[in-house]
Amino acid sequence: MHVRFGYAYAGMMFILNASAFLIYDLFGSFGPFHWAALISLSTLIAGLVPAFFRWPEKNWLELHYEFMNWSIVGLYAAFWSETFTRFFRFEGFWILVSTATFMTVAAGIYFIKKKKKSILARFDQFLEEERRDRVTAGQSPS
Repeated sequence: MHVRFGYAYAGMMFILNASAFLIYDLFGSFGPFHWAALISLSTLIAGLVPAFFRWPEKNWLELHYEFMNWSIVGLYAAFWSETFTRFFRFEGFWILVSTATFMTVAAGIYFIKKKKKSILARFDQFLEEERRDRVTAGQSPS
């Protein structure tokens, strides 16, 4: 189920980010939200590659966890930016967007670090089975 939802999430994020590059009404050219879309694509790809290729062998799951969580934090930060852009245009707009983004990233740092050990522990059995399968197939057990 995790894999199915993950592919659905990744597909929707690729579409979302692609659509972000089509929007030029706000600034008339390449703007800060386009840069944010590039960062979002980077975290998404960095989270998918280790899981897809099981690389690097020793810590692919940890990399997948970290980058996919940062992809989600970026999505939450984008939510605030989009909401404020659509509904709250005033002189302190950028302060509001920056504050909301900072608070979202700070919460992301806290929860990603706090939950990492317990969430990754849920996959220990899966990783052990995967290692056994590789040994049985004559591959490196690492």
